[in-house]
Amino acid sequence: MKVAPVIEAFRRYNESARHPVEQQLIHTGQHYDESLSQLFFTQLQLPRPDVNLDVGSGSHAVQTAEIMRRFEPVCLREAPTHIVVVGDVNSTIACALVGAKLQIPVAHIEAGLRSFNRAMPEEINRVLTDAISSFLFTTEPSAERHLRAEGVAKEKIFFVGNVMIDTLLRHRDRANASTVLRDFGLTASAPHASGASLTRYGVVTLHRPSNVDDRDTLSRVLQALTTVAREIPLIFPLHPRTKKMLKAHGLSHYVRTDAQPPFNRPGLYATSPLGYLDFLCLMSHARLVLTDSGGIQEETTALGVPCVTLREETERPVTITDGTNMLAGTTPEKIIEAAMAALQWDWTAGTYGGGRPPRIPDRWDGLAADRIVNILTAA
Repeated sequence: MKVAPVIEAFRRYNESARHPVEQQLIHTGQHYDESLSQLFFTQLQLPRPDVNLDVGSGSHAVQTAEIMRRFEPVCLREAPTHIVVVGDVNSTIACALVGAKLQIPVAHIEAGLRSFNRAMPEEINRVLTDAISSFLFTTEPSAERHLRAEGVAKEKIFFVGNVMIDTLLRHRDRANASTVLRDFGLTASAPHASGASLTRYGVVTLHRPSNVDDRDTLSRVLQALTTVAREIPLIFPLHPRTKKMLKAHGLSHYVRTDAQPPFNRPGLYATSPLGYLDFLCLMSHARLVLTDSGGIQEETTALGVPCVTLREETERPVTITDGTNMLAGTTPEKIIEAAMAALQWDWTAGTYGGGRPPRIPDRWDGLAADRIVNILTAA
């Protein structure tokens, strides 16, 4: 979702460039589930990877080391002038480290985001990648403040916007053609108290190890979700990790795994993972999203859909200050309180939270990838 618009922007640049840029797409294989990886290549119209490192699963140390071991020969053979990495996963820091050690300039897309929670593996990846990158492309103003506080030179920092939103805007019409609402029996709209005619259901995503690996935390979150699900149907596409941990912890009884559509009555309905277009359609028409995903916090803000984040902190504060995000933590009382407040959003007045109108943050306009390409090609 973050790489696709950059590849497309380079393609457009090359159509009229005197000196076209040769780009190669390296797939590390860190995300290897068919429904969560390969399907995205197809739906986002990405070219086949030039190289697939085929790393697969493993501990953080094993996975990071194996990516480095397999990526270094690619760099030595191809001798790139730049390495572009995205986000905050193990692939990000592993490839950035290889580039830095080979003295190849690294460009980090989505730089400067901070949760200030070093217990999150992603936070370690973010901080270290930013420390060794030559180009730091940021999505929101807070990111530059964090980078400057960490001693990053101002001339390395570029506020370009959000490539995730580039992808969302490009594919939104295709997503709206999805049959997922009809397949789930959610096409009939229910009148809301505000008078607006809305499809009344919510969406849940849950995958972070801090939430699903610990039985007590997962149990508390599920208790809250089942309470919210008495008010509104909640559709819960199960991440493979979450599905595994529900069974391992003996908590599958919280989720309706055997229910068949329509899912238009209150309840917490588990489904298989969805492709990008189906999920974007489902999320776009939802009354509420409850999630521990960073990207979904951004997407719901761009879509104007209320979001309750099931974490104690967020590295994307602009989704709270400007957007539709509310931070709830993982205690049942706070999750339920936030969800019920979100359900009271006056859709006709366009206000949220404390009566403020949400807005799309600056430069979340679908042009972030073009700005990135312009900066890299001018360097």
